[in-house]
Amino acid sequence: MIVLVGETFTGSIFYSHVMPAILGFLSIILICNGMMDESKKQVIIGVVLFFSAGLLPFIILRAVLGV
Repeated sequence: MIVLVGETFTGSIFYSHVMPAILGFLSIILICNGMMDESKKQVIIGVVLFFSAGLLPFIILRAVLGV
């Protein structure tokens, strides 16, 4: 039973702290690159990725933690 709690805790840390930071960083790079190259597709993908970085942890953590 202790292993299950440890794995759940590790998974929740990844989805609540690591994944949003990586997605946010990539989205800022896409937004900046799209603005400099005047590519609307990259800007839109960057904006969608930025919002998903903020919202996905709330959706995924509910499934991981079983709430």
